[in-house]
Amino acid sequence: MTMTTTFTTSEEREAILGAVREYAESELAPFAIERDEKHLFPREALQRGGDLGLGGIYVREESGGTGLSRTDTVAIFEELAKGDPTIASYISIHNMVAWMIDTYGDDAQRSQWLPKLTAMTEFGSYCLTEPGAGSDAAAIATSAVLDGESYVLTGVKQFISGAGEAGVYVVMARTGDPSTGSGTGGGARGISAFLVPAGSEGLSFGTLEKKMGWHAQPTRQVILDGVRVPAAAMLGAEGQGFAIAMSALNGGRLNVAACSLGGAQWALDRAVQYVHERVAFGEPLAEKQSILFTIADMRTQLQAARLMVRDGAEAVDEHDPDATIRCAMAKRFATDAGFDVANQALQLHGGYGYLQDYGIEKVVRDLRVHQILEGTNEIMRLIVGREMLRPAGSASMRRAS
Repeated sequence: MTMTTTFTTSEEREAILGAVREYAESELAPFAIERDEKHLFPREALQRGGDLGLGGIYVREESGGTGLSRTDTVAIFEELAKGDPTIASYISIHNMVAWMIDTYGDDAQRSQWLPKLTAMTEFGSYCLTEPGAGSDAAAIATSAVLDGESYVLTGVKQFISGAGEAGVYVVMARTGDPSTGSGTGGGARGISAFLVPAGSEGLSFGTLEKKMGWHAQPTRQVILDGVRVPAAAMLGAEGQGFAIAMSALNGGRLNVAACSLGGAQWALDRAVQYVHERVAFGEPLAEKQSILFTIADMRTQLQAARLMVRDGAEAVDEHDPDATIRCAMAKRFATDAGFDVANQALQLHGGYGYLQDYGIEKVVRDLRVHQILEGTNEIMRLIVGREMLRPAGSASMRRAS
């Protein structure tokens, strides 16, 4: 399908970001610490975000979305994460699901799910990872067996954000025989994608995971025990599931990178304020050269990361053949930089940074998982390294030389 993207003027972009900033400051930031402490999933606040268009940021306008470019999208997620990285990251996952349905779904699937997803009256979850298949996503064991006009899905998905809250689950399952190793059976070629509605018979969820961070969004196993869905619930063609999952991850990696930028920028802003206020040895911390150097390095790291994220977004917008490698580089660099900057902000606060009341330690906990999800940063290095070691090298490097 040809996807149409709306490219905004600078005035339109500022208006959009202003509205998102106002939403983050009113609906997310004031409640972030309480939601983290009490593990509260903010359904109503998310639905108000749907009113703003945050449920389908890069879903086509004709499908009910906002239809924005990926360049605008990463700026939006950075602003959201300044309010709360946990909720911003969940909005990213929800948008991945909506985009997959818009891009690969048929008219019936789009009409069934996108009005509810773009309005965020229902939420979406992305189900790829399994207990025995994380980075090696092509090794999933969840099966989908054709039985008449239905598929029967059996398996367990691990670390699923929004599990138990979502209205629809995009489930990657094996329609081929993994023992064959050929045709539509083994490896990535035997994986198909399915839309599984909440409430389906045989669909259940594990207990809430006890996580280091991301407390305000639920993470559980998704358990499929003979879940029967009509053949029409297959998203895309048989055997296309792995390609669908990977195509969604380019955007997902950019989004989570942008969330790292937003959370880290918030922490840096708090650190700058603190070093002006805190007096030690007779002068504000801001007067000490070592503090100045630390702040300068933090700012430089974030700016370099921001430029890499924008570069990856431009690659996706332009359908550049190097989009995957540029997104991988941006995700690795920005999530590493974001965590480092947040951790430095905590250090600059001293003991106060370790207290929950200041919010810095929450951001550190929330950003740590960004180096793991949407492909670990080690996998990002693998993607980049393999591309660079191909005989011809990457297209962008050939242009650069």
